[in-house]
Amino acid sequence: MNDDNFFSIDRLVEFGLGMGIAQQMVNSMNQALKTVHVPGPMNGLVAPLGQAASVAPAFYLVLEGKQAGPFTQEELSRLIAQGSLAKSTFAWRAGMVNWERCENIPEILKLVALCPPPLPPEAQV
Repeated sequence: MNDDNFFSIDRLVEFGLGMGIAQQMVNSMNQALKTVHVPGPMNGLVAPLGQAASVAPAFYLVLEGKQAGPFTQEELSRLIAQGSLAKSTFAWRAGMVNWERCENIPEILKLVALCPPPLPPEAQV
């Protein structure tokens, strides 16, 4: 039998063993990554591997010159649709050092992009 041929029994056994070891390594790495916790304010953005997204961070806003909140993402979407929340509105959530304008916060910008625009005047008949 020719050992240089990929289909020789020795090559097929080596290939199968290699695939089995690779699959075990992937499973081990996935299990290890599930338990890793990276401290910092970016944790609310991405859920750990194999887990559903946890409760989204609640935001506090400066509305009419006063602190208001906490607001969930659904409530923020409602405020955006009402026009109460603008890109110049200041917001803060746990993990942030200072208050930031909404235009600088990716989680809120995502909500703005998902919120439908106001109805055109001709549709408001």
